[in-house]
Amino acid sequence: MIQEADIGVGISGCEGMQAVMASDFAIAQFRFLERLLVVHGHWCYKRIAQMICYFFYKNIAFGLTIFYFEAFAGFSGQSVYVDWYMLLFNVVLTSLPVISLGVFEQDVDSEVCLEFPSLYQQGPKNLFFDWYRIFGWMGNGLYTSVIVFFLNIIIFYDQAFRAGGQIADMTAVGTAMFTGIIWAVNCQIALTMSISHGYNTSLFGAVLRSEVLAPAPIYWTTTLLVTIACNLPYLAHISFQRSFNPLDHHVIQEIKYYKKDIEDRHMWRAEKKKARHKAKIGFTARVDAKIRHLKGRLHKKYSIANNISIPQT
Repeated sequence: MIQEADIGVGISGCEGMQAVMASDFAIAQFRFLERLLVVHGHWCYKRIAQMICYFFYKNIAFGLTIFYFEAFAGFSGQSVYVDWYMLLFNVVLTSLPVISLGVFEQDVDSEVCLEFPSLYQQGPKNLFFDWYRIFGWMGNGLYTSVIVFFLNIIIFYDQAFRAGGQIADMTAVGTAMFTGIIWAVNCQIALTMSISHGYNTSLFGAVLRSEVLAPAPIYWTTTLLVTIACNLPYLAHISFQRSFNPLDHHVIQEIKYYKKDIEDRHMWRAEKKKARHKAKIGFTARVDAKIRHLKGRLHKKYSIANNISIPQT
């Protein structure tokens, strides 16, 4: 009897509905299990992993700007943002992109997932929710908060803002800062999502207008500069990764984008053949994994030993 499992999948049949009632997912036939794991398992893992990492990113980026201003103001208790700005940040202004990422995100089509079952291994290998990626998103949020706060403070601190020569007050600086961070985090999720897929929704951005800010060119220039500066490192990172260290879905996306699956059928069949390999389950799988691990350690040990030169006596 099964004592432990990650999820429970029940198959409704002649034996009754007890397994279905106690399961997390229910299917009508055993053949549907392949699509449940290979397609929906792959999609759901990436959606949840990317959504959680993005939540870390945007809340760190937004929350640290408040802390920076408290330190800048001598911990006087004065907030840089209007109260309803902080209420609308997660509820309205950044909610739709997160919903789109968690519900509609698909890096590849379902047919491609079935043709390339190796994509499912991204979940068991935890490629998108390991500590390296989590700390990377947290560092990205820290970088975004620094850029948003200090760039706005430097630009608006002694800069003439109104026609009469007055500098911007705290409300204007806070509004410009808030607009910049909304644009930055929404553009960030646009870069994160697979924008080539038809289910992706458009970017939901917030432009905060007022009688004071809208006529000022420096307001729009600062917003654009902050958005570019915040997203440029991530854009460079994904460009470098796709060019020099692509993941499996990156390669497949490139093949589909340039229609290599139609023009070069031989290469497409070769890629599909490499994506399929014999798999073992249960005790046999654990033994096989242990053997591969020991072989890898022995190979590494012999490689190090061969590289060490033996001194002549």
